[in-house]
Amino acid sequence: QGQLVESGGGLVQPGGSLRLSCAASAFSFDLTSVAWFRQAPGKEREGVSCILGDDGTTLYADSVKGRFTISRDNAKNTVDLHMSSLKPEDTAIYYCAAGPYGLAAHEYDYWGQGTQVTVFS
Repeated sequence: QGQLVESGGGLVQPGGSLRLSCAASAFSFDLTSVAWFRQAPGKEREGVSCILGDDGTTLYADSVKGRFTISRDNAKNTVDLHMSSLKPEDTAIYYCAAGPYGLAAHEYDYWGQGTQVTVFS
């Protein structure tokens, strides 16, 4: 059974930066696409970014393009999400998930427990 563990969330002021990390185990990691999702209170889970396992092709939601960067280290079985120019509307619980390439949450079977990101002034 695959396992995903997120880390790196916290409190940050608008305009600041954070790096989230997702550590995977029990996956054929270099063949697995990994995505980041987020869910704010009262809102549906939203796809943020994903990255293919083999060639590293990436996809971003329009709301984070130019501000967030996803990367992976197949040797360490980790996927990072570098977030910059953070806005209050980025506040959410961030989850990593393993599955098909794309930003549709219902297509993903493996999820981490989530990490809170709060952007406040």
